[in-house]
Amino acid sequence: MKEENTQPNLQDSMGYLHKGSKDVFQKAYDFVEADFIRGMNIYPYYQTIDSNEGTHCIIEGKEVIMLGSNNYLGLTTHPEVRQASMDAVNEYGTSLTGSRLLNGTHKLHLKLEKDIAEFFGKETSLVFATGYQANIGVLSALISKGQMLVMDKYDHASIYDSSKLAKGDAVQFKHNDMGDLEKVLSGIDNDVGKMIMIDGVFSMEGDLAPLDSIVKLKNKYNTRLVVDDAHGVGVVGPGGRGTAHHFGVEKDVDLIVGTFSKSLASVGGFVTGDEKIIDFIKHYGRSIVFSASLPPASVAAANAALDVLKREPERVERVQYNAGYMKKNLVDLGFDVGDSETPIIPIIVGDEILSLTLWRELLDLGVYVNSVVYPAVPRGRAVLRTSYTSEHKKEDLDKALEALVTLKKKHNW
Repeated sequence: MKEENTQPNLQDSMGYLHKGSKDVFQKAYDFVEADFIRGMNIYPYYQTIDSNEGTHCIIEGKEVIMLGSNNYLGLTTHPEVRQASMDAVNEYGTSLTGSRLLNGTHKLHLKLEKDIAEFFGKETSLVFATGYQANIGVLSALISKGQMLVMDKYDHASIYDSSKLAKGDAVQFKHNDMGDLEKVLSGIDNDVGKMIMIDGVFSMEGDLAPLDSIVKLKNKYNTRLVVDDAHGVGVVGPGGRGTAHHFGVEKDVDLIVGTFSKSLASVGGFVTGDEKIIDFIKHYGRSIVFSASLPPASVAAANAALDVLKREPERVERVQYNAGYMKKNLVDLGFDVGDSETPIIPIIVGDEILSLTLWRELLDLGVYVNSVVYPAVPRGRAVLRTSYTSEHKKEDLDKALEALVTLKKKHNW
């Protein structure tokens, strides 16, 4: 596969870069691509979902199988999670109206931070308003002028965006290519402080970062290692503890960053690690200092979801089983699913218009997936991103396979 920087650059991808235009709005007036695919009835973005109970949802008044969410453990409608959120609203209100630094830290935050640290076997943790902000907080605090951030080319856009708020420099290495990573690390002066930041599970491809090999290079070149495990928590590792625990290298991973918006049925993010490092991020991470804190209802929901995960690790086993069932059947039926090892299974289509068309036709057949095109994936590698939960039943999965086979035959794809 051709290596290419896949981070969002809408100006380049949409073709409306107006250098020197006197009107900063001109690019918006000239933007026609979205109108074009809307006119073809294959526009897949900002789709209104009337209700979503996990494995099924209502779209355009029709019930469809949901294979497009990150609700891996099916906890968004769990009665304990719902009740915890409602109780928090009733007792503490809807918002804390201030930053964590000044007046937005609540005892619910402290409990969640303690429980997260214990879950991952770290000293302490820090909760942010979003997972995106967690990455901003980490990198804006830790990468100083003269220091170097090393990133996988397929890292999430939040890492790339966060690197621009860091005062140091950033360099990329080819996706999951340990030879290229070593080449990059060996090219950095020994006196330069450096840190690798990498996705544990890559959100479009569904493959894992080879953390066992990365740790060896980390130790060889005396660098720090941060893993963004947004799609790993609740999905891989013993008890759903994520990618570092999956590879047994949790003690060598300096910081684990995550989100509550996937397996943990809420919104918000966190970083967990050594107490001194977290304390520094508390005081110098721009997103923790300059944003309102996570509301009580969201904190309580995340904490309740974590409690369920700890009590019911069989949910992790079920989501892994469902993913394995789908991957085997998709491969046997002739679909290209890349190197997925998780409940994120991309079905590689290639052509962008065909990918959008398949999205629409699958929806008409009662199956919701995500059509992903450039710049979220390389050009010519458009995919149908499917994802699975612990709560999907075999009949759901078989119906989805039937719909996919029907369209494979129709489009000779």
